[in-house]
Amino acid sequence: AVVGSRNPSHDGAALAREFSAHLASCGLTITSGLATGIDGAAHQGALQAGGGTVAVTGTGLDRVYPAKHRELAHQIAENGALVSEFPPGTLPLPGNFPRRNRIISGLSLGTLVVEAALRSGALITAHAALEQGREVFAIPGSIHNPLARGCHALIREGAKLVETGDHILEELASLVSLYLSQARENTTPESGADNRENPA
Repeated sequence: AVVGSRNPSHDGAALAREFSAHLASCGLTITSGLATGIDGAAHQGALQAGGGTVAVTGTGLDRVYPAKHRELAHQIAENGALVSEFPPGTLPLPGNFPRRNRIISGLSLGTLVVEAALRSGALITAHAALEQGREVFAIPGSIHNPLARGCHALIREGAKLVETGDHILEELASLVSLYLSQARENTTPESGADNRENPA
């Protein structure tokens, strides 16, 4: 998952696109919340790299919020998935978004916070990730930048400081290997049954 401020700096939005593009090009699916700012940049980065991306919405799937992301939502639907726990017709009510955030983190091996103020919804996602036993990553910034303070707070709480996408890949390598081995095991019983019935 890649999350952060709805009003990021130019550099923050660029970092979200770059990290997402790199991770997507390495085979990871990028999950975010379709919001303005870092979320939108993350989805765009994944799409630009030809990778998959999942948008978890705080509305019904018949509504796109913000409306300016309508075209982006269509692109995501073609190259990934739009996900919501809310029924069609649900409006973008403030209380919906914290609920949405726990799904963003729950679908992901790890959550990267790019830029976030201390009272940011991205921190809700990061704390949900910690509660769910997921990895949390944060990009540091200037101590004078209010949008870096949330990331710095997460790092003090134990989030992993990252400067490149490869730092994330290194941390997730063992989890990805475990996931792939479990996926292979899940396909083994059928092949095993076939082998027992038709010994070579």
